[in-house]
Amino acid sequence: MDLDSYRSFTQRLRARLESDARVLGLVAVGSMAERGRTPDAWSDHDFFVITVAGVQESFRQDLSWLPDSERIVLKVRETAHGLKVLQDDGHLLEFAIFDGAELHLARVNDYRVLLDRAHVEADLRHLQTKSTAEASFLDVERSFALFLSALLVGSGRTARGEVLSGSSFIKQHALGHLLPVLVHCLPRGRESQLDNLDPFRRFEREFPEQGRTLHRLLLLEPGLCARQLLSFAEEQLAHRMERYPARAVQVLRNTLERPAPTGS
Repeated sequence: MDLDSYRSFTQRLRARLESDARVLGLVAVGSMAERGRTPDAWSDHDFFVITVAGVQESFRQDLSWLPDSERIVLKVRETAHGLKVLQDDGHLLEFAIFDGAELHLARVNDYRVLLDRAHVEADLRHLQTKSTAEASFLDVERSFALFLSALLVGSGRTARGEVLSGSSFIKQHALGHLLPVLVHCLPRGRESQLDNLDPFRRFEREFPEQGRTLHRLLLLEPGLCARQLLSFAEEQLAHRMERYPARAVQVLRNTLERPAPTGS
């Protein structure tokens, strides 16, 4: 979707919801908010709709309030409050419907209030502050320990022949624990564009060298990937973590490098 079409959809969405007295607010989040980032050809529409109490589910079930609703080819309930919707031009909509009392359940960083009939802006400012505070807390030692344990489990399953499960532990679970630690420990620029709610988003923009290395490691077979991820983590973090578990890392390295037992 080109930028003009993208913005036209946003305007039509706002106009449709503004005409419905049950709607108290519309909040654009992510790239739709256009706070320092302009939507591109891969951007979806990501938003919250705030309604009066008691009608939220009707908005989730009947999507005729969406622009071009006749073009919907797929809809799926992602959470208790939110859906993903695909239109026939490949454009994706991700949205959640809340009443005012439920809005505190959301997490948000970049946002722009497009419709406000019930102090939505004030609620979002509070919610943004709360989300930022929660995201800023990280138990580095715990996360790194979970990274190590995921490498161990994944390597064991790979060696056992459970390659899909093992690869998932190494390349998803372990990496998912490692990235927040890297974000926390690595020096970054004053104008960081990292997503504080998702450490995968824009990681390689902030840390291009580390991003290239991680991408290369993820292309390796799972067992080798695990060993190389461990070496990469040590190189990046041994001198940056206050209580780096050097002994545990050495034990894990010895285990990962141990030849797999052969059958009798």
